Amino acid sequence: MNSQIKSKSERKYFIDWLRIGLIISVFFFHVGMIFRPEQWHVNSAESFPFLDPIMWWLHLWRMPLLFLVSGVGTFYAIGQRTSWQYLKERFRRLYIPFTFGFFTLVPLMVYVERIENYSSFWDYIPHMFDGGPYPVGNISWHHLWFILYLFIISILITPFLNYTKSGHYNMVRGKLINIVSRKMGLNWLLPIIILSQVILRQYFPKSTHALYNDWAFFMYYLLFFLAGFMLFTSGKVINALANNRRLYLYQTIVFTVLLFSLPSIFGESSIVQDYSRGISEMIISLSCGITAIGYFKSYFNKDHKYRKVLNDAIYPFYLLHQPALIFVGYVILKWNISYGMQAFLITLFSLIFIVTCYAIIIRVNMLRLVFGMKKQVSKKRDTLNNTFKNTATLELQPIKSVNTNFKQ
Repeated sequence: MNSQIKSKSERKYFIDWLRIGLIISVFFFHVGMIFRPEQWHVNSAESFPFLDPIMWWLHLWRMPLLFLVSGVGTFYAIGQRTSWQYLKERFRRLYIPFTFGFFTLVPLMVYVERIENYSSFWDYIPHMFDGGPYPVGNISWHHLWFILYLFIISILITPFLNYTKSGHYNMVRGKLINIVSRKMGLNWLLPIIILSQVILRQYFPKSTHALYNDWAFFMYYLLFFLAGFMLFTSGKVINALANNRRLYLYQTIVFTVLLFSLPSIFGESSIVQDYSRGISEMIISLSCGITAIGYFKSYFNKDHKYRKVLNDAIYPFYLLHQPALIFVGYVILKWNISYGMQAFLITLFSLIFIVTCYAIIIRVNMLRLVFGMKKQVSKKRDTLNNTFKNTATLELQPIKSVNTNFKQ
C-alpha cells in the first residue's frame, strides 16, 4: 500500500497534461495547414497568408518539445525493466502501431489525395507502392514519422540503459543537473544544439521527415529527447525551471521579436541573416518549450478525473487525427460555404470521427494492440485475479499482520 501511495504521489501530472495539450495542438495545427498557402495533403481553394508566421512560430518549438516530453516519459517507462523488456515494450507501443498505420491509415490518406487518378480504392491498392517515396510516388508514412523516429531513438538508447543505472552515469548526470539548475542554466544546452545543426544542416538543410535525408533534424530531435530523459526527470531541474519560467518567457519574447525583425534589419537575404535566423529559431525552440514546462509545472501539476482518460486516448487520437482531417476535409472543401464554416465543420466532424473510432478501439483488444494501448482485462477476470492475489496474501501472512491490514 505504501509503495502505491508513493508511486501515485510521484507521478508528474504536469507532464501528462503537457503531452495531452501538445497532441491536441497538433490536431489544430493541421487544421490550419488546410488553409495555408503552402501545399498540404488537402487544401482550401483560398489560403490565408496571416496563418504563415503564426504556424511557422508554432512549428519551431512544438515538435522539439514533444520529443523532450517523450524523453521524460521514456525515463519513467523504463522503471525497473531490463533492456530486453524495454525494447519489447517499445516494439509493442511504437513499432506495431507504426506498421499498422503504414499499411492501412497512410494508403487511405494517399488515395484521398490522389483520388482523381483512380476509379476506386480497390483500383488504387495494386499501386500503393508505385513510384517510390512520396510526394513523387505513393510510399509514405505521413504523420507516422514521429512514431518511427521515437522507435529508432529507442533502439539507439537500448544498449546504454544498463549504463544509466551505474554510479558513473549518476555522477555525470548529477553534475549536469547542478549546472542547468542555476539561474537560466538550461541555456547551456544551446551550444550543443546549435553546433550540431551548424555542422549537419550544411548537408541536410531541410526537414523532410523521410529519415534517410533528414539527419540534421533527427539529431535535433534526439538531443531534445536526451535532454528530457537525463535532465527534465530531475526534481531539482524542474523546480529551478518553474522558478525561472518568467525569465525564459522574456527570452522567448525577445528572440521572437528579433526573428521577425531580421528581414528589416538585414534587408536582402545573406549568410549572416540565414545564420541569425537559424540560431534565433533554435533559441526559441528551447526557451519556449521550457517556458511551457515551467508554467505547466506551476499550474497543472494536479490530478483530475479526466486526466487518465485523456492520457490513454491521446495516442490513438494522434494516429487517427490526420486521416480524419484528410477524409473530412476532402468532402467539406467541396461545399459552397464560407471558409470559416469550412474550418469549423472540418474540426467538428473530424473530432466526431475520431471519438467514434476510439469508442470502437477501446472495446476490441486487437484494435487496442495496433493503436498502442494496453490489453483490456475483463472486469470478471480482473476480480478473480484480485481475489486470488488477496487469498494468496492472506495465506502467506501471519494472522497479526492480516489484522493490521484490515485496520488500515
